[in-house]
Formats: sequence, C-alpha cells, structure tokens
Amino acid sequence: MSKSFVLRQAAGALLAANAVRPVPGAPLTVPVFMSGWLTSELAPQLLALTAADAVTHIARKGVGSRSTKIGLALSAVSAAALTGAVATGRGAGHEAESALQQSLGEDYAQRDGGIAEAGRPVWRQILDPFWMRRKGVRQVRDIQYAPGGRRFRLNIYHREDVPADAPVLFHVHGGGWVIGNKDQQGIPLMLEMASRGWVCASVNYPLSPRAVWPAHLVALKQALAWVRENIGDYGGDPGFVAVTGGSAGGHLTTMLGLTANDPELQPGFEDADTSVQACVPHYGVYDIAGDTGIESVVQRVDSGVLPFMLVGKGAKFPEAYRKASPMAHLRSDAPPFFVIHGRSDSLIPVAEARAFVKALRGVSDNPVAYAELRGAQHAFDVFPSIRSTAVVAAVGRFLEWAHRGPTEVGATEGSVTEAV
Repeated sequence: MSKSFVLRQAAGALLAANAVRPVPGAPLTVPVFMSGWLTSELAPQLLALTAADAVTHIARKGVGSRSTKIGLALSAVSAAALTGAVATGRGAGHEAESALQQSLGEDYAQRDGGIAEAGRPVWRQILDPFWMRRKGVRQVRDIQYAPGGRRFRLNIYHREDVPADAPVLFHVHGGGWVIGNKDQQGIPLMLEMASRGWVCASVNYPLSPRAVWPAHLVALKQALAWVRENIGDYGGDPGFVAVTGGSAGGHLTTMLGLTANDPELQPGFEDADTSVQACVPHYGVYDIAGDTGIESVVQRVDSGVLPFMLVGKGAKFPEAYRKASPMAHLRSDAPPFFVIHGRSDSLIPVAEARAFVKALRGVSDNPVAYAELRGAQHAFDVFPSIRSTAVVAAVGRFLEWAHRGPTEVGATEGSVTEAV
C-alpha cells in the first residue's frame, strides 16, 4: 500500500508540475497538452483528492515508514503546484477584464450588469464540472443549412422566452480542421449567452483531408447566409451576428471576420451577406504561411502537416497558404475583436496570438482587445472551470458591448504586452 501511495503521489506531482510549467518539445506536445489541460482546469478537484489520499494513508499506516514520508513529500509538491494552478485560474477574470478596459475604455460596461450565473450553483461546478445545462434553455439539433449531410448541420440554443430580435452568437468548433463537431465545444459560453437572451448557433463544417481549403470556410459562410435568412424563426436578429470558436475554430472565426462578403469564397451565393459584427477567437491559428517568423510556427509549416490538415496536397507555398492565413487578410474595416490565448498553450504558441493582435491593431479601425491568460492551456474553455467561467463572463461583457454599438464608449489601445 505504501508503494502504491508513493506511485500515486509521484504521478500527481508530475501532472501538477506539467500544468504549472508545461514540458516543451514537439514529440511530447499532445500528451503535455492533454495532461496539462485537464490538470489545470480540474485543479480544485485534484487538490482535494490529493489531500484526501494523504489523510487516508496516514490514518491507516501512520507516518513512520520511509515510503510514506516520500509519498507525503510528493503530495506536498502536488498540493503546492495545484494551489498555484487554482490561483492562476482565479486570476483569469481580472486578466480578461483588464484587457477589455484597456481596449474599450474603463467604463465600457457601465450599462451592463454582467452575466448572472443562474442555473449553475458553485457546488455543482466543483462536484460535477462537466454538468452543462441551463434551466429554460432549449436546444434544437441537427438543422440542415446546406446540402451535404451531417457536416452541414447546426444546433441552435435559445431561451424558451427569448426576447424579440435577440442578438446571435455563431460558434465554430475546433479540432485541427480534421476532427470535432458542433456538440463538443463552446457549450458553456452558448448556454450562458442563451440564458441571457441571445440565440446561439453551433455549426458543423466539412473536415480535412477530404475537404480542401477553402471548403471549410465556404461551408461556414453558407451557414452564415442560412442564419441571416432563418434565424428570425428562432427569435434571432439577422442584423447582429457575432462569431466565436477555438483552435481551428478560432482560425475559421477570424477568417469569417476578415473575409466578409468575398465573392471568391461564396460560390453560388455571392450576394449573400456574410459579414459579422464581432469576433472572439480563442487560442486560434493566425499564421498559416509562417510570415511572422516565429520559430515554432515556421516548424509547423515546415513539418508538412498543413497539406493534410488544411490546404490540401499539392498546395503551392506560400500563395495557397496565405489564402488561408488570417495574417494575410488584415483589413481596416475588420469588426471588433476580442482575442484570447493561454500563456501555457502547448499546441499554438502564444507568440502567434501576440503577433496577430499587433498586426491587426495596426490596420483596424475597430478595437482589438487581447487577453493573455497565465497558466491557461489549449482548450481551457471546453467545460466549466474557475478559469473558463470567468472568461465566459468577460466574453459576455464584450459581446454585449459590441451589440450596443462600439462607438458608444470611448476606447483606448494598450500594447500587446500590457493587455494581459
């Protein structure tokens, strides 16, 4: 029993240490991400389990044996690292709010009461962080927005008593452009905004390698056109559509914001309005061609994965890559952006988000807010946690501000390094 106790505590200490300071290096990227993500967002629960394991072992075996002392030392290391993870998670709300105030003005939310957490008691969040339902929110599943089967379907979330002409949130799932679906991501944010009176649409799109760029984006524009024409049936206002998504969904969200009404990306529906009124990409991919020169981004381009994952076999570099790259589509009339990225992201370097924000701020006439979250891994917002709940609240305030009209509150622009 003492040996198994030591092994459990050693494993816990390694996981906690990786959550606080992820192990760098391409060969370990995926396991480092997976373990760091879950450990970071479940830190309160893991801290409680670590303490319970130690107390139970002491009650049964005492503290006299050498192995027990080693195990307790390891549990102390785990507890210290997990406590640090909880602290950085709690700080996400302040980081996100500071980012918004720097870009939108200190009084940007003066007429916004914030997002109420009705429907998710604190005890429920701690004991069951994967519980994602809201009283009074209805989901309409598998609506076909274009011919082509299940990859051309969307779900709609709306309150049963949705107000007339409710603003619309359009969600794009991630998954490296090769996996994922509309039922898996963005649910905490959509439930929150639906409970607030918004109508939310979560959208599937064709996946690589069968789909080759720009098929992913064309399909999403078809979905946007469908929303413009049909969202009124669900209480939504087709005149205000904000878009959000994470990872590959963050990339596609950004491209939707930067390629509005581009006829080349709307074959057969060139006259449809595919503009969006606000963009909130989470941990997105912004540099497909490696134009930033960031070492890890260049390595991603040189690795040869992008033809399989996005641009297609035989795509010419750099022309075809730049057609899919947000960095190559910056425009002065871009909608307001709120870019969110974790400083501990193992899959997409935070430097890529910094470079994109700096470049977009250099040309956009609208505010570009940027929140860089300490301790946050990739996909930190998939389920409710201390960090993701705080970030959801900040995103909600940004969306409400955008819906009111960006010109109503004075904005200021800080440097990228300040807006963290």
